[in-house]
Formats: sequence, structure tokens, C-alpha cells
Amino acid sequence: MARLLHVDSSALTVGSVSKEIADTFRKTWQEAHPDGEITHRDLGRNPVPALEEAGIHAGFMPAEQHTPEQAAAFALRSELVNEVLAADAYLFTVPMYNWGVPATFKAWLDQIILSGRTVAFDGTPPLAGRPATIVLAYGGGYDPGTPREGWDFVQPYLETVLGKALGLDVTVIKAQLTLAERNPAMADLIPTAQRLRAAAHEAAESHARALAGQFAAA
Repeated sequence: MARLLHVDSSALTVGSVSKEIADTFRKTWQEAHPDGEITHRDLGRNPVPALEEAGIHAGFMPAEQHTPEQAAAFALRSELVNEVLAADAYLFTVPMYNWGVPATFKAWLDQIILSGRTVAFDGTPPLAGRPATIVLAYGGGYDPGTPREGWDFVQPYLETVLGKALGLDVTVIKAQLTLAERNPAMADLIPTAQRLRAAAHEAAESHARALAGQFAAA
């Protein structure tokens, strides 16, 4: 029985493209692996606090030396880290906000990146090889040849942190031009946007079925 950790970072409760695509992934996952467990953390509705001094120092000190403030901060980090470590697979939804990842997702990453537990600076990361699906949503277009080529600081950052630092086996599913139907200046891009969104849903369904099938057969 596989455990899927699903972390949403969109601030939207309605109309989030990344969440819609993630829903397709989850429904397919549940159909293909009905015995699996899903833990859902919605950072838009329930953000975790930014990492502060007490939590930073606590990560480098033995628990018995923690001050009460450090102990409280480290308790949250431990809860989040344990949630990550308990999962067999991951689903992250990350829309681009102002050419970067949402602050809520960065805060969550800062809390769960902990030496000796999720990262190993001198060896194999504890999470190495576990599959992670990242659903990215972009209001515009950032592929090679577009006017905003080189402005995407989301995918490279996440592939570095999640793939290289944490050692996860990363699969990226993207939907671009998500603002086309709301921005009159992008009206001519609506057919392309719709095609890209449909392709992202198809990719999410296909990947979820294959991944869940692997766990169900294990």
C-alpha cells in the first residue's frame, strides 16, 4: 500500500489550474490504487510559517539543548519532515507567482529541508529515488522561442531542490498560458492554452495510472 503526499501551494480556492490538474492525477491514482493512502496539505488555506531563527538553530542542536522557543519551532519542522518521510510518492502543485514559486511553497521547503533527515550533504539523500510529480501552471508562455524565454525560475529551481538536493525522481507536468481566457491581450492564444491544458490533464492521468500501477503490483 503506497502513501501519496499531495502538497498544494495555489492561493486560489476556485479556478486554480494546478489544482484541477492535480485532481485528475489524484482521481486516477485512487482508481488505479484504491488501497493507497493520500495525505493532502493545502498551503494556500493552511500555510506553514516561514523558517525563523529558533527553527534554524534548533536544526543544528541536540533536542535536550533546545530552549522552549526552539523546541516549539522544531516540533513543527519534525511534524512536516515526518509527513514527508512517511510518503512513498509525492504530488506537488506549484503555480508561477511573479516569476517564482509561491511564498507558501518556499516556506514549506525551508521547513522540511533538514540535514540528516531529508538531505545528506555527504551521501545519498534519504528520499532518493522516490517519485515526485510536479504540476506547474504559468499564466504566460516561457518555452524557448517565446518573448519570455529565460524568465522561468520555477521549474529549474524545483528540479534542483527536489531532484538534486532531495534526490526525488521528478516528473514535471506543465500548463502554460492559463491567463489567456482572462486577459484580452492574450485572446488569440486561447486555442493554444486550451490545448496545453488538455495535454496536461492527459499527462497527469497517464502518469498517475502508471505510477499507481507500479505500487499496486509491488
